[in-house]
Amino acid sequence: MDLADFNPPIGVAETLAPNLRRVLAPNPSPMTYRGTNTYLLGAQDIAVIDPGPESQAHLDAILKACKDQTITHVVVTHSHVDHSPLAKNLSKATGAPILAFGPSSAGRSKAMQACLEAGMNSGGEGIDPDFTPDKLLEDGETFKAGDQTLRAWHTPGHMGNHMCFEWDKTLFCGDLVMGWASSLVSPPDGDLTDFMASCFKIRDLRPQVMHAGHGAPITDPMERIDWLIAHRKSREEQIIEHLSKGSTTALNLAQAIYTDTPAALIPAATRNVFAHLIDLEGKKLIVRDGIPNEEALFTLFAT
Repeated sequence: MDLADFNPPIGVAETLAPNLRRVLAPNPSPMTYRGTNTYLLGAQDIAVIDPGPESQAHLDAILKACKDQTITHVVVTHSHVDHSPLAKNLSKATGAPILAFGPSSAGRSKAMQACLEAGMNSGGEGIDPDFTPDKLLEDGETFKAGDQTLRAWHTPGHMGNHMCFEWDKTLFCGDLVMGWASSLVSPPDGDLTDFMASCFKIRDLRPQVMHAGHGAPITDPMERIDWLIAHRKSREEQIIEHLSKGSTTALNLAQAIYTDTPAALIPAATRNVFAHLIDLEGKKLIVRDGIPNEEALFTLFAT
C-alpha cells in the first residue's frame, strides 16, 4: 500500500459504517504507521475500542467526538503502549469500565516466559506495565459494548493478552493482521507459534472486513490472512535453508536474510528471526545451545 493511500486527519472522527467511527491518534511512527486507530462503536451508547497512547490531545478528541453520546465501555485489544495507556484516563473521565483479556502478563506462553526469565527485554512497541482491566474477557465471550454486541476471541501471538472482537461480519483485529505491513512478532512479547494459530483461528471466522490497530480497513480479509500465513512460512523456509549450511545465531540469520533492511532496523529483524527459531525449536526441527535469546546458537536437526 502506498503511504498516501491512507492519510486521515488526526483527531477527527470519521464514519466507517453505520454506528462505527474512527479517530486517529497523534502517534505516527515506523511501528504505528499513521498512528493508532481508535474506534467508536455504537449509536448513542459508545464503546471505545483501543483508546490509544497517553495523549491529552487524543483524549480530548475522543470526548469531543462523543459529546452528544455516552461512553459506556472501554475495550482494549492488547496492552502495548500505543493501544492501552489512555484507557485509564478515559475511564476516569467517563466512568466507563475497561474490558480486556487481562493485564500485560496474561496469556504469555511458556516459551516467552522462559525468554523473559533468561533476561530478554521487551522488544518492539513497548509494554504498558500498569494496564489493569476492570473486567476480564474470556475467549468466545459475547458481551455488551456500548449499545452493540461484540464477541471476544483470544488471539495471542503479537502479544499474549491480545484479543480480536467480532461484530457481525466485522472483526476488530488489533495488531494481529494489518493491511500495510506484516505484523510484528517480537519475543518475549510475541510468540510465533501462538501467532500462526491465531491467524488460522480468525480465518475460520470468515470476516467480511477487518479494522486493524493501524492503517486502512482490510476489505479482503481472507486474502490478507492467507498472505500473512504464506509470508511467515516463506520466512521459515529461508531460515531452515540458512541453517542447513551450519549452526548460527538469530543476529547472523537476520543479517543474511534482511539484506535490504537499514542497519537501524536489524535489531527488530533479529527479534523476528528469533521468534521463528523458537517456533522451530518447539516443532523439534532445530536445537538451541545457550539460554533463549538472540545470542543462542541454533542447529538444524540431522535428517
